[in-house]
Amino acid sequence: MPAASAAAPATAAGETRFSNTFLRLKKKLERSVGEAIADYNMIGNGDTVMVCISGGKDSYSLLSILLALRERAPVDFRIVAMNLDQKQPGFPDDVLPAYFESIGVEYRIVTEDTYSIVKDKIPEGKTTCSLCSRLRRGIIYRTAKEIGATRIALGHHRDDILETLFLNMFFGGKIKAMPPKLVSDDGDHVVIRPLAYCTENDIARFARTMEYPIIPCNLCGSQENAQRKQIKAMLQGWAREHPGRIESLATSLKNVVPSHLADDKLFDFSGLTRNTQVDEGDIAFDRPELPAHLAHSISIAAHVPERE
Repeated sequence: MPAASAAAPATAAGETRFSNTFLRLKKKLERSVGEAIADYNMIGNGDTVMVCISGGKDSYSLLSILLALRERAPVDFRIVAMNLDQKQPGFPDDVLPAYFESIGVEYRIVTEDTYSIVKDKIPEGKTTCSLCSRLRRGIIYRTAKEIGATRIALGHHRDDILETLFLNMFFGGKIKAMPPKLVSDDGDHVVIRPLAYCTENDIARFARTMEYPIIPCNLCGSQENAQRKQIKAMLQGWAREHPGRIESLATSLKNVVPSHLADDKLFDFSGLTRNTQVDEGDIAFDRPELPAHLAHSISIAAHVPERE
């Protein structure tokens, strides 16, 4: 079966059928991924993209979208799906090979018993995520070298990026998120996040219709990170109560003004003089720029007399 078939589930009669709503969603996701790839020059002609597949909705969706985009991309690139079987108890090791075979994509399954290592090194009751992540990263980098991958694609989406931003601010004292594109510490690998502009809600809707063979994420017995769960709930609450706020937050990541923060490694505050040219000039006494509908509401509120 050709790889392009990954973009569509089939009915019992063997025909591919979609609602118009789903087709619009599919087009939206593909457009968002295409924009991210273009904005950050993620994939070029001749690249080999190793797509890391965990068995969750995000990585499945990433693979499907990249396969669909490759069919009409102006550049030629190779896609290799990669899964790391960490020998977690109960992991269904037949699911992903069968899926990859069914859509006709090149793939590599790597088996490494990192589960036993983590359980041996981490005391019972302590979080295993940090060590597990480091071990997994090393194996992914090694595999990328073995297959000649020039890009390593991960399935993190816009919500993941914003959650990481607030986690780092609240608990790490840093304004730092997940970049759409980065180079590994050793300089040997380029990691990309093509779903950087996609929302988790859209991906979840897409995955439900695609009926991917989802592998549960609780196989290691660990619970979801409590801090990330709190941040996710906060952002979801803002999305419900203040439409547009999350979109504005995401846009802000692309509009950083170092001269109006406080990091002297990014801006020479000590050397600042009257002759220094600053990106946005003196706004110390200016009102903050607000969307038109909010500015109008504030203006009205300012003229409403208080009740005695």
